[in-house]
Amino acid sequence: MRLVDQIAQCRTPFIVQSLIDHRFTRLNGAADCAGDVVQCPIRYVLSDDLTRLCTALAYSKGARHLACADLLRVPARRVWIEWCNAAWLTELSVYGFKADETPGAASGRRGALVQASPEGRSGTIRTFWNCGESGLDVLASSMEAYFDLDTEDGEVPEVPDNQGGRALCVVDGANQDADILRRCFRFRFERSWADYYERAMLSCDREQALAHHALGTIAPHIPMLLAFFLLLSTRTGLPRRTQALERINRSRARTGKAALLDHIEALSPLSRDCFSPGGNGFTSVRRAPRLHHVRGHLVRHGSQLFWRVPHLRGNARSGIVHTRTVTWTIDRPTHRSNGPMRAAVDQVAPP
Repeated sequence: MRLVDQIAQCRTPFIVQSLIDHRFTRLNGAADCAGDVVQCPIRYVLSDDLTRLCTALAYSKGARHLACADLLRVPARRVWIEWCNAAWLTELSVYGFKADETPGAASGRRGALVQASPEGRSGTIRTFWNCGESGLDVLASSMEAYFDLDTEDGEVPEVPDNQGGRALCVVDGANQDADILRRCFRFRFERSWADYYERAMLSCDREQALAHHALGTIAPHIPMLLAFFLLLSTRTGLPRRTQALERINRSRARTGKAALLDHIEALSPLSRDCFSPGGNGFTSVRRAPRLHHVRGHLVRHGSQLFWRVPHLRGNARSGIVHTRTVTWTIDRPTHRSNGPMRAAVDQVAPP
């Protein structure tokens, strides 16, 4: 079952009990977000190839210097994006992220609920993941991101509601001048989680460790999501197909099961052969003496984006790279800003 359907059908509240005073507290979890997921007018499910491509665009060399934040726009007030965790983690490992050694970490699915302003330039993001098929196995991040893509340098993103509390900033120390996360994004605990941790009166060290862990469940996803929105804005868009669920939903209705939600399966605009000579995704493994892997480069020139795909350089007998440069054209910026261009896809330090 898709993660989006698990959340839509989740009715189990997330309740914790304090080890100190044994008090029960209900925290905002997947069940509380079921209504927002059901009301999404657009739900995307990314293919594995597209997941790897978006991750590569987000974290490969050159992507963090791309000045195209003016091209980004969330396509609806509510959007759901979902992808396979294994494809995501495999590609992250290529770019220096430490592998998650938690049992079953590579299985399951991840997703993000984006709630945006009418113009699609500001809003909030919350992430979700599963570790099984029951409602108890669906988890929501305790932290959410809020963003404003029109934030000028020296300013901070405007809070989208009246919720106060501490906001955290993620910074790429190696490239602060073109760091979209630093400029346009802030992270905070969801209100019920913030109140819960405030009552716990944690020490500074434990509070810092907790925040670092919570950021790891959401911050690394942001550059990939931005890369996905960037591909959506290109002239050709992304290949897609809609699943026909009428027959299966009629069958589920006869057995008293909830209907599955409609969604769009978004596919990679590149063929699998573009990924590597072996056709199994990007790889940095040497195939023969002097054969080496060249990381991807993403560059913008005016209304065009040039993606120098990751490829092998060396002995041609080890494989043939069918194409090494992909060009995407954008007719016009989806939003015109009076401010300077800013990086759209950036690097986040591994959690």
